[in-house]
Amino acid sequence: MSSGKKITSALISVFDKTGLEPIIHRLNELGVTLYSTGGTADFIQKLGVKVTDISELTGYPPVFHGRVKTLHPAVFGGILYRRDNAGDLEQAKEFNIRAIDLVVVDLYPFEETLKKTSEEAELIEKIDIGGISLIRAAAKNYIDVLIVPSVDYYGDLLNILQSGETSHEQRRLFATRSFEVSSHYDSQIFTWMNGNHDVDAMKLSLRKGSELRYGENPAQKARFYGNLDAYLSKLNGKELSYNNLQDIGGALDLLAEFDDCACVIVKHTNACGVAEATNVGDAWTKALSCDPVSAFGGIVAFNKKLDAETCSKLHEFFFEVLIAPDFDEAGLAQLTSKKNRIIVRLNQLPRTTSMIKQLSFGHLWQETDHLKENPQQWELKAGIKPAQAIVDDMLFGMKVVKHLKSNAIVLVKDRLLIGSGTGQTNRVDAVKQSVDKATKFGFDVKGSTLCSDAFFPFSDSAEIAYNAGVTAIAEPGGSIRDEDTVKYCTDNNITLMFTGNRHFKH
Repeated sequence: MSSGKKITSALISVFDKTGLEPIIHRLNELGVTLYSTGGTADFIQKLGVKVTDISELTGYPPVFHGRVKTLHPAVFGGILYRRDNAGDLEQAKEFNIRAIDLVVVDLYPFEETLKKTSEEAELIEKIDIGGISLIRAAAKNYIDVLIVPSVDYYGDLLNILQSGETSHEQRRLFATRSFEVSSHYDSQIFTWMNGNHDVDAMKLSLRKGSELRYGENPAQKARFYGNLDAYLSKLNGKELSYNNLQDIGGALDLLAEFDDCACVIVKHTNACGVAEATNVGDAWTKALSCDPVSAFGGIVAFNKKLDAETCSKLHEFFFEVLIAPDFDEAGLAQLTSKKNRIIVRLNQLPRTTSMIKQLSFGHLWQETDHLKENPQQWELKAGIKPAQAIVDDMLFGMKVVKHLKSNAIVLVKDRLLIGSGTGQTNRVDAVKQSVDKATKFGFDVKGSTLCSDAFFPFSDSAEIAYNAGVTAIAEPGGSIRDEDTVKYCTDNNITLMFTGNRHFKH
């Protein structure tokens, strides 16, 4: 038996009338009987096209301020009865149920309303009942019915209407799309209602996926889900890769820590250069000086507009991606002269509140580490009270170290990262690595400040730092051997500050 089915009748009921007019005219040309509700029926009539109000099928007008319009056997029977089932055909004839071959419907804009208000009464009224029911009913009976659940698919519908017939494959594809629409819609409602986590469950709905060239490695397939355009606008260069996007995420998370002019350089999600300065040119020069070897081919991000001079400096350096909120026009022209160089405008910094990590045996959820360090809440444990410049370096260092893979150590001077130890399996090696890198690139560690993402389990880390010339340390504290570290710092006149806040990152 052929799977092609002619469309003879259609139910159209939409909140958003965008793009609907050509569909109505084409259905009219095909002689399709149209059923509709309220505002959609008025819209169709104004186009000069005949339409039957759904109340003529149900025998009821809309009730309860429009909450009930289509919820009736005359409507759902016409969608759900099986055209090849003798019993269904007999009942349809008995109850005078008219077949509905096409359903075009959308949903009240709950998600969009949620972005604008937290008013419960308003949000409740944007929870669709009739629309979601029509979508599920028509999708269930895709063997006989074509369901179009969103304006996103009107173009595909118009192509189908060139012939006026639908294939099994087309109806099944639209049904699959419909269950994606309905499941996403319900997940948004559940997430809102479960804001206090009263129900021990989580719904994650990812939309608008786009295929990437490959994953971390060429043998791995990859996709990106999300609204990238809301945050970034690519102005030049090749398509962003999986690794690019990971590094961009790391760079933006760190960049969000700073209000003053700052530059961050990231490689494999770890910062290899960070600096604050009075202008973008100085910020770039300082950030690059931290580790110019690792910076090569990295992600460079700024939180202020780039002037022509800084663009010219950047033009001479090889980076994978450059991000800034704006660019001097002439400077941008110079930067984009290399066609593969990725230049991105930062539209807004993303602000996440939670994160999910997939394991081979489950998922982990946690709040994002947005804790803002407050020096007034820190505790001086050894040495003299630090000058404001040292406190500023401690604060700078804690902002940076929380975004490095643990175990992590940073060395800071004048709000400049001069050395870092990242991803080490013990804290001693992280301290040694930070000192070695600072020395390698010509920095004088003497008088620098060390910041640690977690406590020192022994005093050996403080000893290594002291021998290298570190004069101030900021760490969370909390070790059962804290007193050993405190004593060592006291004996050697090292300023030791306990922040009370750990910043592990795995």
